[in-house]
Amino acid sequence: MSEFIPAAKPVIGEDEIEAVVRVMRSGMVIQGPEVAAFEEEFSALVDGRHCVAVNAGTSALLLSLVAAGIGAGDEVIIPSFTFAATANSVALTGATPVFADIEPDTFNLSPEAVEAAITPRTKAIMPVHLYGQAADMTRLGEIAEKHGLAIVEDAAQAHDSAWDGKPVGALGLAAAFSFYPTKNMHSLEGGMVVTPDAEFARTIRLLRNQGMERRYANEIVGYNLRLTDVAAAVGRVQLTKVRGWNAQRQANAAKLDAGLGSLGLLQTPIVAAGATHVYHQYTVRVPAKRRDALQEHLTAQGVGSAVYYPTPTHQLPPFAGTAQDADLPETLRAASEVLSLPVHPALTDADIDRIGEAVSSFDFGD
Repeated sequence: MSEFIPAAKPVIGEDEIEAVVRVMRSGMVIQGPEVAAFEEEFSALVDGRHCVAVNAGTSALLLSLVAAGIGAGDEVIIPSFTFAATANSVALTGATPVFADIEPDTFNLSPEAVEAAITPRTKAIMPVHLYGQAADMTRLGEIAEKHGLAIVEDAAQAHDSAWDGKPVGALGLAAAFSFYPTKNMHSLEGGMVVTPDAEFARTIRLLRNQGMERRYANEIVGYNLRLTDVAAAVGRVQLTKVRGWNAQRQANAAKLDAGLGSLGLLQTPIVAAGATHVYHQYTVRVPAKRRDALQEHLTAQGVGSAVYYPTPTHQLPPFAGTAQDADLPETLRAASEVLSLPVHPALTDADIDRIGEAVSSFDFGD
């Protein structure tokens, strides 16, 4: 049998290994020159905005909200169809996550649902650029401006994606990126806060390091959420490659589209007008009653797949009590129908052919 094709495949090459060894030998492994260089170099990906590296994407979300003054009594509108970190970051500030429905084509926040969810307690909107495609930042930006709300982008899956030619991460008060190993680029683990505001960036630097920029000169109450220089060194290597990898993901997605587009009961990803999709995931829709059977079929054929996300966040135990009245029909439908197929840049043409053949050989029924 042919080698199994994984749903995701983190890249750790000799360049990354050599960068780690170099930093380890230097003896400067925490909050040193590698972190500073990574921040400066990542800035080129987000229109020159200020960048502050932290230990995880969730930390980047949390600190962005804290620096924006979000806390107890406030509400932040988010999608439920996302990883729980989005809601966790809101709850950890003491604020309440308010769940809004998604658009069926893109799986991103519905601007109409966001506007309907606004109350006097709403302080921010946190759109998630899901699967590598930007949310509709034109309409969300108009809503935020109309109601005086901050926008904090959850860009964990959208490195170098764009909306109307403007890069994700440069579309709000702040944005949070993740460098988890399965992302389009990684640093083993890590995150980045991006903002146009120098004072906001300084607040993030204080918050990530016990409230101080200089040792023992604590200015505010802070956390210990620093990025290591080892991780930053890996991130710097990956940053030089991410655009090439994204181009390969887009090429792989185009080949999958061509091979799967004629299957009537399967819907391939839809790219919104104005969006640049970087395909962190290649997510299709299939009839809910056949989704699990398709996944089992693919596994038997040696093709990996994954469901992101089988349980909407508002139905998870930590949030169910605060979201009992949430009316999110598109979220529920997506959770029952989505399946992500391999699209990562390590795929060969033969792999893509195998993926297409495995899907095409499945009996979707009527």
